[in-house]
Amino acid sequence: MKEIKSIIKTYDELDRNQKLALATVVRVEGSSYRRAGARMLVMEDGNWIGGISGGCLEGDALRKAQLAMFQDKPSLVTYDTTDDDAQSIGVGLGCNGIIDVLIAPLKDEPDNALEVLRRCTDERQPNILITISHNEDGPEALYPGRMFRYESAEQLKAVLPEGTPVDALQADVETALSRQKSVTGHYELENSGSVSAFIEFLAPTIRLLLFGGNYDVFPMAQLAKDLGRHVTVYANPHKLSRSVFQQADEIKAKDEPVEVDAYTACILMAHDYKTDLNNLRRLLQTEVPYIGMLGPRKRTNKMLDELTAEGITLSESDQERLHSPVGLDIGALSPEEIALSVLAEIRAYFSGRQGGFLKHRLGTIHERG
Repeated sequence: MKEIKSIIKTYDELDRNQKLALATVVRVEGSSYRRAGARMLVMEDGNWIGGISGGCLEGDALRKAQLAMFQDKPSLVTYDTTDDDAQSIGVGLGCNGIIDVLIAPLKDEPDNALEVLRRCTDERQPNILITISHNEDGPEALYPGRMFRYESAEQLKAVLPEGTPVDALQADVETALSRQKSVTGHYELENSGSVSAFIEFLAPTIRLLLFGGNYDVFPMAQLAKDLGRHVTVYANPHKLSRSVFQQADEIKAKDEPVEVDAYTACILMAHDYKTDLNNLRRLLQTEVPYIGMLGPRKRTNKMLDELTAEGITLSESDQERLHSPVGLDIGALSPEEIALSVLAEIRAYFSGRQGGFLKHRLGTIHERG
């Protein structure tokens, strides 16, 4: 989501008389530095923001984007890094993957792709975005580059031309939602022709709530912001460093109500036993999926004993969402390294991973299929 917001910010600052094109990775087969959904906004003067690879494909995509602007015509470009043909873009990269990139002129219209994305940036629920990536003799309404946000099966029937296999598209939408993973579908139209669509699962920004006001809040907030997290600090604002105000999205008094959802992680880092205990007590009354506690396990166990004496017994699900000591075992010593350890564990948690060495991972880095 951070990259999307950066692209939209740049788009808002541009002269709308300038021609633009949006390049989007719509399918990946095999290995690739970036996954489906990566984007770059290209300006007619040759500048761009975002990225579709680690830097190896952007130059060629820039040239093709400028051609798309000049011809006012979208194209679907396939980069095959498995190809041994010396003339192929991507040969010698060693990525061993196939990447389809949709390059489409971006018109200054209220429903262009970036305007659709803009309406999703502050949503706290996952969104499904459907982008037509290829049209073979199908109706003009299904032009490559058209994007809309999915709402319901009834909406699909209303916005798509007659003859579009809505049931097959709906099935792929349900697959993307259940797997929380983008998919690509190919659909034969009832009358003639066919279309391909990129069905994108777009999760909300992870919201990070930091409970504490000591100096180690700053590196935690700073790194979290670099990762694109929405950061809220609960502390006494009169005792916070000005640097924290510059990094955090929100500063709230330590006793203000806590708002959480399925994409929220909380870190208890007050370094004060009673404060952390009180915060743990109130967070256990919420549905927040992740609660991290700085400090040794012995300290947390003492808190849990106190809660048990009060009649508050942790359920199995409570024990699963409580992470203490919080963070991955990387030998972190400094506040900056501890922030790295904690935020890496949060990324692993929301990705459904264990956070081990990739060299010990069986199979591919990213799930395929």
